[in-house]
Amino acid sequence: MDQGIYLAGGGALLRGLDTRVSEATQMAVHIADDPLTCVVRGCGKILENLALYDRSLVVETYSAVPR
Repeated sequence: MDQGIYLAGGGALLRGLDTRVSEATQMAVHIADDPLTCVVRGCGKILENLALYDRSLVVETYSAVPR
């Protein structure tokens, strides 16, 4: 948390969200470069190097309880 919080995805583009999150958390908030595609590009990098990130991935399967 040394560098603060990074917002990614479409929600990162909501006007004023970075300011509200910063005020609520008292931390620096940054918007990722190209927030609409950065998550997908990051997932692609993980898939290309799956063995490298193996220990960081959650392997258990979670399922929601039906309502």
